[in-house]
Amino acid sequence: MHKPFIRAACYALGASLALAVPAAQAQAADPVHVLVSQLDLEQYKATIKGLTRFGDRRQGTQRNRDALDWIEAQLKSYGCANIERLAYDFTQPAPRPANAAPRPQPEGGRGGPAGQGGSTLFGNRAPTGVNNDPMLQADERIRALDAEPAPAGTSKRHDIYCTKVGKTHPEEMYIVSAHMDGMGFGEAANDDGSGTALVMELARIFSAAGVETERSIRFALWNNEETGLNGSRAYVEQRRDLQGLESPKGSGKYPEPKWLGLIQHDMMLWDHGMPVPKRDPQGRPVLDAKGQPVFESPKEQRLEADVNIEFQSNSKLADGSAKLAWFFHAANGKYATNYPAVVGPHMTNTDSTPFMDLVPSISLRENERGMHIGAGWDPNWHQPSDVFTTYSDKDFLLGLNAAQTTLAAVAQLAGAKVSK
Repeated sequence: MHKPFIRAACYALGASLALAVPAAQAQAADPVHVLVSQLDLEQYKATIKGLTRFGDRRQGTQRNRDALDWIEAQLKSYGCANIERLAYDFTQPAPRPANAAPRPQPEGGRGGPAGQGGSTLFGNRAPTGVNNDPMLQADERIRALDAEPAPAGTSKRHDIYCTKVGKTHPEEMYIVSAHMDGMGFGEAANDDGSGTALVMELARIFSAAGVETERSIRFALWNNEETGLNGSRAYVEQRRDLQGLESPKGSGKYPEPKWLGLIQHDMMLWDHGMPVPKRDPQGRPVLDAKGQPVFESPKEQRLEADVNIEFQSNSKLADGSAKLAWFFHAANGKYATNYPAVVGPHMTNTDSTPFMDLVPSISLRENERGMHIGAGWDPNWHQPSDVFTTYSDKDFLLGLNAAQTTLAAVAQLAGAKVSK
């Protein structure tokens, strides 16, 4: 080999190393990168797995209360400060006969006022609905876990949250949230164990020794999402007028800091794409009793899967919510490792809805809610198949990338610092 070529190669190697060292130093000095690097796929999976010990965590049941106790114990073990429960009354609607007319919905349905729903459905569609038949759960252990029905009448329910108190502006905060209840006689692993685990993982990292933030961050787990966003609505009703009030006066303590943004997480794992025609072993299309094609979800997470960041374009604070969504989009581009983010204007049917006219609000999820999920793109939604073993590491990695996105964005917004 010629000596000039060797010298040139050495110069090139040296130059690349010279560039790599400052880049590594910059990452080490960046508190956001330091915090994001503490997210771990196996830890995220373990937290979801822990939640699935309580079956579908249907609201009002003992398994729901046991899950709340477990969440509280985990938050305490992380050192998360100021763990609180918000109590509210919920009245379970009476069971309806199978042939009864649909129950009247609030104006616009769960998603909020009329005209604020999701986008138009298109493409191949698969059936959607809520499974209410325990015998469709083939696993006897899970079936036994989910056996207790939600109680009739009025009973007390609880949300649970903890707070990272800001050092400079404790009177201001961002709310990072998910719902911990589920339904469908599965384990509610994705809906919404995946979002609950994400919020818990962020609480763990921000609560670690040596981590400070200028502004406060509240990590909230709502209850009764599946019955109409009742837990988050109760929080808004009870806490909205307490924002920014110092109590006791002169103490420097703010039980309800002023809301700066609400970030909800609801179903993080499944972006396998549009349903495709099901085929028999000979490759022929499978037809239903009416001779129509049967569609099924692709088995693997698609390569073009993404983290969907939604705001509601018809909300009173749409401009601020859109800016928040695009800030999260930029955080994903800089700090997430595998899947990109997309921004959509059709946030609906999740716990950010009660907040959206009061504070900039967004929702992170696996699919565009109004179109993809509404068209049956997630076959496990409210079904017995929403169990931990349904999902692969590619699926869990999508949820982890959502966690990276939120952690990175909130760390910047809250002014996070990490001491050595």
